[in-house]
Amino acid sequence: MGSTEITRTESLMNAVRSRIANRALSPGDRLPSVRRFAETMGVSPSTVVEAYDRLEAEGVIRARRGSGFYVTGADLPPMALAEMGPSRERDVDPFWVSRQSLDAAPSVLKPGCGWLPADWMPNAALRKGLRALGRADDTLLSDYGSTRGSLALRRLLLGRFADEGISATADQILLTSSGTQATDLICRLLLRPGDTVLVDDPCYFNFQALLRAHQVRIVGIPFTPTGPDTAAFEQALVSDSPRLYITNSALHNPTGGSLSPQTAHRIVSAAAIHGLTIVEDDIFADFEPTLSPRLATLDGLNRVIRIGSFSKTLSAAARCGYIAARTDWIENLVDLQLAINFGGPSPVATELIAGVLAGGSYRKHMDEVRQRLTRARKDAANRLAALGIVPWIKPRGGYYLWCRLPDGHDSTALARRCMEDGVVLAPGNVFSVSQSARSFIRFNVAHLGDRQIFSSLRTAMKEAAR
Repeated sequence: MGSTEITRTESLMNAVRSRIANRALSPGDRLPSVRRFAETMGVSPSTVVEAYDRLEAEGVIRARRGSGFYVTGADLPPMALAEMGPSRERDVDPFWVSRQSLDAAPSVLKPGCGWLPADWMPNAALRKGLRALGRADDTLLSDYGSTRGSLALRRLLLGRFADEGISATADQILLTSSGTQATDLICRLLLRPGDTVLVDDPCYFNFQALLRAHQVRIVGIPFTPTGPDTAAFEQALVSDSPRLYITNSALHNPTGGSLSPQTAHRIVSAAAIHGLTIVEDDIFADFEPTLSPRLATLDGLNRVIRIGSFSKTLSAAARCGYIAARTDWIENLVDLQLAINFGGPSPVATELIAGVLAGGSYRKHMDEVRQRLTRARKDAANRLAALGIVPWIKPRGGYYLWCRLPDGHDSTALARRCMEDGVVLAPGNVFSVSQSARSFIRFNVAHLGDRQIFSSLRTAMKEAAR
């Protein structure tokens, strides 16, 4: 046998190994037939037979008489998410930003992080709630919770939905361990490897990281100040046949934009025509001064799934998220959460959150936070303007400013240089599917109070201009 055929055989073996490593083929999955794989790869059937025989000898696959070849799962390599998708420099990788922010020493400044400072949170109310839980029944402190989570908290959510005009029942809400887990559960339920998912471009970077873990194809829709570009959205529905669209409707992460009524109607109408399911992450709702349009309100929880959490407004330590959807989907999600987590979030966490939300202090807390953020956004915009850094839009609320750097500056290089000064930034391409946001950067205005941040930015920009 000549060297050319050996090379082809090894190439086929590597292709199979790659599909197994990337989870496109899982243990127990049947490989393509010899004839079909030969046609796909443009080789002779005998070459495929030799590749399959050698993989079987290595224990990677096994033959079943009259049925074909199947993946064994032997020596399955661990999933390396950082290696999935397009290759990126580590400092524009969402995992890099998350790790630097979460593992930062107390002295590190974090204007690139995605949460409020601890002293902005309702710590007095949380402490009061914890003291009350200390007197709770033993079962609350020691037992598993119910499959759907705290009824008291679900009823509080129903009241909020009613204020928006969403009619729902407690059985349409599932509490989860976090907003991220809520998204993961939905992906597990509705997606299969190779499916297409639409996201905004730019979008919350962890949407991309999570979708890469599910081995789906990600298509970015350009985001405008009033929501996704509706023409591009409608074109993608025709050309890409997506299964899901994941978005923030209000105070969009990272841009701070909110849907206009016209955009919201067009998105819901187009999704209904094409049978698209929408996941609406409403985590920033309470930061809005007044409620903007919501896809779930227009759709009535038919093909729109609402998710959210309390990490941004109450506590990231007492984590809890939720999913609101059609009853049949919730039933399946309950089973799925039982399978992977044996129930929902901690009953201690959910009762703590329910107690704070039901008390009179939460509304006052959010009023104060919104006022502080209004001042912080104005102050940050003025101080950034002195460096030639300009916000893309003026957000209605929230703590993000999506800013454009002066011509010629690369936010990745800026983030790398500022990290040397102990300043964690969130460069634009972390959020961009198309990697077209190199001149943008996301700032958390609640973490921009230290002058050292602006000194580091000024120095980095001067060095880059040399």
